[in-house]
Amino acid sequence: MVKVTYCDALIVVDVQKDFLPGGALPVPEGDKVIGPLNRYIELFVSKGQPIFATRDWHPENHISFKENGGLWPKHCVQWSEGACFAKELNLPPDTFIINKGDRPELEAYSGFQGTLLDTLLRERGIKRVFIGGLATDYCVKNTVLGALNLGYVVFFLEDASRGVDVTLGDSKRAKEEMLEKGAIALKFEDLK
Repeated sequence: MVKVTYCDALIVVDVQKDFLPGGALPVPEGDKVIGPLNRYIELFVSKGQPIFATRDWHPENHISFKENGGLWPKHCVQWSEGACFAKELNLPPDTFIINKGDRPELEAYSGFQGTLLDTLLRERGIKRVFIGGLATDYCVKNTVLGALNLGYVVFFLEDASRGVDVTLGDSKRAKEEMLEKGAIALKFEDLK
């Protein structure tokens, strides 16, 4: 059993409308992460521990878009409806919002890449992070690996993450890579 302590933070990755069913770049069953994440959010709020929410915050001419030579259809454009967090996601008002991919020339799958996330965590004495959201095989994986590289203890919230699986098995391989590098897989029932 794992107990949430004063040195823990929750990181909710990219639960934005464009990644949900009906969005510009939907993750299959992406909406299924919302219920589990709300349980984690409620727990962290009850313990007085910080919650961070990353979001793709792309300019119109972002390098990741197909029209600019990237892999993806246009998604999560700054100030668009698709860039908004899922309305059912119960983020508290004091959630730290971390914008990533907000420069046209830089791709950013990790919540740590080109952001203040590491600085904000360290200022609060955070040593362990609990990470879930969308998508397992891209932004969740890269945020987990980024946190591990920076020396955090990382819990991968497997019941609160879904993958896009561009190639069948990508999510499974992403999970294996995260665990190999030192992340700990966790489900809500593993918490005290």
